[in-house]
Order: sequence, then structure tokens, then C-alpha cells
Amino acid sequence: MSVGLRERWAEYRPLDRIGSIKLKLGLAIVLAVLISTAVSVTGLRLGWPVWVRPLLSVTIALAIVQVLTRGMTSPLREMAAAARSMAEGNWRGRVTDTSADEVGELARAFNAMAAELAVVDRMRKDLIANVSHELRTPISALQARLENLVDGVEMPDGELLRSMLEQTQRLGRLVAQLLDLSRLESGAVPLHRELVDVAPLLDAVAAEARLQAPGRCVETSVEPPDLAVLADPDRVHQVLANLTDNALRHGPTDRPVRLAATGDAAHVVLSVIDEGPGIAAADSDRVFERFYRADSVRPGSSGGAGLGLSIARWIVDLHGGDIRAHPNQPTGCRMVCRLPASGADEVLGAAPRTRFGRTTSVTAGGEQ
Repeated sequence: MSVGLRERWAEYRPLDRIGSIKLKLGLAIVLAVLISTAVSVTGLRLGWPVWVRPLLSVTIALAIVQVLTRGMTSPLREMAAAARSMAEGNWRGRVTDTSADEVGELARAFNAMAAELAVVDRMRKDLIANVSHELRTPISALQARLENLVDGVEMPDGELLRSMLEQTQRLGRLVAQLLDLSRLESGAVPLHRELVDVAPLLDAVAAEARLQAPGRCVETSVEPPDLAVLADPDRVHQVLANLTDNALRHGPTDRPVRLAATGDAAHVVLSVIDEGPGIAAADSDRVFERFYRADSVRPGSSGGAGLGLSIARWIVDLHGGDIRAHPNQPTGCRMVCRLPASGADEVLGAAPRTRFGRTTSVTAGGEQ
């Protein structure tokens, strides 16, 4: 049998369009019985010996059943071989998933799982490589400065100590972000949802940003002024702080960064807007990946580790919302978080209402 013929034979699956494995087995059994009966009757008419008729009937029936049912069992053998290959670190193995029955569904689920595991393995390798790089940079800088101090090349003046402090702070931020991301991905960070007034929340984020970037203008706007959202105030503050830090780092120093909030009965939309270089359309989704850096967005001198947006996406996802990067006109980036309002007043009843400075009780008749 030639190679081409063997390949066509391997792909021959006459029952693939039937959507039930029970029906396939039933058809195979019925066909085997009909073939056995036809062979027996034919053999009887032709005068074949008694022992030849059943032997020939069984042989032909088994051959036909083998042809008809090959598509039912071959994906299972392929899955076993692919699973052994995956155990050795090869994630490229896939199985034939053309069947419409339960085995085909299993094969498609297996292929989806294999593809997802391949992505996870790639992300794991990228994470190890990126973490090693991000840790090595400040550690190498610290080591060099400390060696200079020990060898007497440099004296411990204020500028040197500030430089060393900045490197240790960078290490601390990276470790804290890695821990945050690990907890979020493992589901170890529960959300403490409260009815949060948005205006004081944005004011608190803006005040914190002005302290970290003296001289920079950070504006806020909320519409309507009494807008509130059912959310974890600390985590939403963390999202906005990360987005604002990115906006300040990448936006021009002489232009403001704007924090805006709008809402209706269904959603609360939080936006952080800058007038920097913006984010290319091809990078608008990938910027939320861990350690991803777009050259035009995250230059190596920006100081970011590439984890802030990933953490922000996890927090927003936990709230049942979504976060997107949009272009700002005429230039810049607009990071938009949509959080579900979730009928906050009805859900919370008399739950506390956070105003970032004082907590009031919300009742059916209003605030107290």
C-alpha cells in the first residue's frame, strides 16, 4: 500500500457526521448482523460447508465494523500518544477532532486544553526570564555601587545613597507587584465590596499622584457628582493608581493627566487620560500581559516592570468589569475601566458607604 493510499485510509471515517456514539455502535451492530445473515443465506444456497458459513460471516462482519468504527477509537489512541508527549514537555501534539459525537467533543476539548497549556508554558518561561531580568538590573546596580564603596572608589555621599535607595525601592515595588499578581491569579485576594463614592476616590488618587510627581497637573471630573460604585475601594484605588502612574510616566510633563468618571444605572466608567505617545492598535490588548513592553509605550528608561496593567486587569475582571486601552484625540491614551453598577443600593441595603475619609451608613431613607 502506497504512502498516499495509507494516508487516505487513515483519514477515512465514514461515521464522523453522526452525532451520537450510541447510534454509531447500533448501526455497526445492525450492519454486522445483516452481513452475517446475508453470508449465511448465500452460503446455504451455494452449498458451502457448515463451518465455512459462520467463519466467513464473522470475518466479513469484523472487517466492516473495523472500517466503520475506526473514527470512534483512533482519537482516543491519539490522545494517549499526545498525553505521553505532553508529559515530556512537547505541547504541539493535537488529535483529530472531525467526529460529531462525544469522542469528537472530547478531542476538541483536549486540543483546546493542549493549546492553553502551551500558552501557559510559554508565559511561565517568559515570566521566569523577565523576572530574572528585572531583578538582575537593580541588583547589579546595587552591587556595583556597594563594591565601589567597599573598594574606596566612591565615598558615601547623599547622591550615591539616593541612587541605592531608588534601586532598593524598585526591587521592593517589583516584589510587591509579583506577590499581588500571584495572589490575584490564585484567587487568594477576596473582594470586600462596598458602595464607594467615586468623586472622593478620584480625588484621593490624584492627591497621591501629585505627591509622587511634584509639579505635575492631575485633574478629576465626575458626572454625576454623587456617582457611586459597588466595589472594593482599596482594589479600585490600586487600579486607578497604577493607571495614573503610567499616564504620568509616559505623558508630557507640561500637560495634565485627567481622571474622569461617568455612569448610569448599569455601569460606572472610570477613565485615565494622558497626552503621551499613545498605544498602537496592535498593542492595545497585549499591554495587559505580564511584563509586556511596547517599544513606543514602555521604553526601557520608564522604570516600570510591566506588571501594573496586568494587575489592573485582574482586579477589574474580579469585579466583573473590563478594561481597555483607547486612543485619545489628538494624541495620547485613554485607559477605560467599566465596572458593573449592580444595583448597588438594592444589593447593599444598609452596608457602609466609603467616602475616603469618613464612612456613612446607607439606609433606605438616605445617609446618616
